[in-house]
Amino acid sequence: MNTQLVRDYLLDLQARIVAALQAADGGEFISDGWTREPGSRLEGDGLSRLIEGGAVFERGGVNFSHVRGRVLPPSATQHRPELAGAPFEAMGVSLVIHPHNPFVPTVHMNVRMFAAFPVDAEPVVWFGGGMDLTPYYGFERDAQHFHRTCEAALMPHGDELYGRFKPWCDEYFYLKHRDEPRGIGGIFFDDYAEGGFDAAFAMLRSVGDAFVPAYLPIVERRHGLAYTERERDFQAYRRGRYVEFNLVFDRGTLFGLQSGGRTEAILMSMPPIVKWRYQWAPEDGTQEAKLYSDFLRPRDWAHESATHLWL
Repeated sequence: MNTQLVRDYLLDLQARIVAALQAADGGEFISDGWTREPGSRLEGDGLSRLIEGGAVFERGGVNFSHVRGRVLPPSATQHRPELAGAPFEAMGVSLVIHPHNPFVPTVHMNVRMFAAFPVDAEPVVWFGGGMDLTPYYGFERDAQHFHRTCEAALMPHGDELYGRFKPWCDEYFYLKHRDEPRGIGGIFFDDYAEGGFDAAFAMLRSVGDAFVPAYLPIVERRHGLAYTERERDFQAYRRGRYVEFNLVFDRGTLFGLQSGGRTEAILMSMPPIVKWRYQWAPEDGTQEAKLYSDFLRPRDWAHESATHLWL
């Protein structure tokens, strides 16, 4: 286990993603480095990169963190109860991008490594992460591109991985209290250590490296489309679902808050403008209604043929 290799990769990944997003937006991400002193509840360091009010991205954050703690929080042990109470080390890159244009989807990506050090036992190391897309207006071409890029990234590490990680993503990013998906999914995995450290780390790198080619072509295709206040209003309404998921279900948010992480960095995933309405539903036959009927349901996006190629 060489955690320095993981740290070096994650910092380089953060820098490459920020450079690509800055080139697409034309604006600059601010940098906010931080350090937790030895003896703190959560020791370590990190680098937050944030853009607000950009030309393309209304708000976006790409964060790196590397922390150590005395006790794994409950959100990290729900699938590994034998590690409850163990000291831990965790590092990762997590990002959320909220564009201005309602025709450009919000995107989330996370890649991370955990190591737990139980008493009288060998260290336990595993990887987790994935990426998912949350459109406000559905385009089949975009959904297919995103999923096919994810599948291609996983293919060298096992033909079956996309078939495992895609349904896992659909199940994870699901608002149980609303009985609806958050978006059109992607891939999600956790507790992954198959093939040992080197093989699992290689798979993680493939996922991280796939983010820019999965998302930036969609941004370039959609950010110049004209929109009205109607589309912005629907975007703000649907962003409310994003907030609900992150605050109620998201394990990364819960881990950060439970472990004493930096609140500003943890909550950078929140969109800047959000609306809620009481018992609202879109009118039948509208593009807003089609999001629910055609996109917010599990589909085999990677293997479908587009019914409208221009879309």
